[in-house]
Amino acid sequence: MKVSNQSRSLDNRLLAALPRAHFELLGPHLETVSLPQGTMLSEPGDEITDVFFAHDGMLSLLAVMRDGKAIETATVGREGVVGAMAGLGLYTSMVRVVVQLPMNATKIAVAKFRKAVQKSDVIRDLCVNYNEVLLCQARVTAACNALHPIEARFCRWLLQSADRAGSDKIGLTQEFLAEMLGVRRTSVTEIASKIQAQGLISYARGVITILDRKGLEKRSCECFQTLLDQFAILPRIRQSRHPFSSP
Repeated sequence: MKVSNQSRSLDNRLLAALPRAHFELLGPHLETVSLPQGTMLSEPGDEITDVFFAHDGMLSLLAVMRDGKAIETATVGREGVVGAMAGLGLYTSMVRVVVQLPMNATKIAVAKFRKAVQKSDVIRDLCVNYNEVLLCQARVTAACNALHPIEARFCRWLLQSADRAGSDKIGLTQEFLAEMLGVRRTSVTEIASKIQAQGLISYARGVITILDRKGLEKRSCECFQTLLDQFAILPRIRQSRHPFSSP
């Protein structure tokens, strides 16, 4: 569904950080859309046709196995973009991209975006540097999934999701949480109940509310801070606020 206010493009921190002359290469071709939870933007093997800059909510990037099972490798919120590497040439998606939290986003057709990239080193660098952000996330997430207990991963994931969404309330089902973490639903139920009993979260009707962020941080694995630290040293992505921080 289209949203009439195109100025909302600047709710995305990458677009907002572009110098005016470079933003104007994109401006006439931008369209703001509303994407409900569960919307599939691409599957592995799909040709990328649009580039999406999130305003709010969150996108999940998932690696999909041959048996259909999937696990999250990275997330994108208002600090980022999905599909930007298509601006550097013909690009086929290697992951499933799904709307994890309801969102508004600015999209631009790949053909138009590619023309802007050809005219702007700044936009080209945006593509390359944010791709490095996603690679950093994927590396840390892979290590986290292999080495850290489910409870610590669950806490890390909640913190990360809340920061991307800019809210301590996250609307998610246990089935969705289990898929993101690559675990059984019963494991998610046990962990959510345990953390709720400790007063760190409340969970009702598919909505998780973080009640004690500091307590959740103590129970999270080191990967939450590792992602913040790695992002901070990447060039040209940094802005006045840390992109992964709450507003």
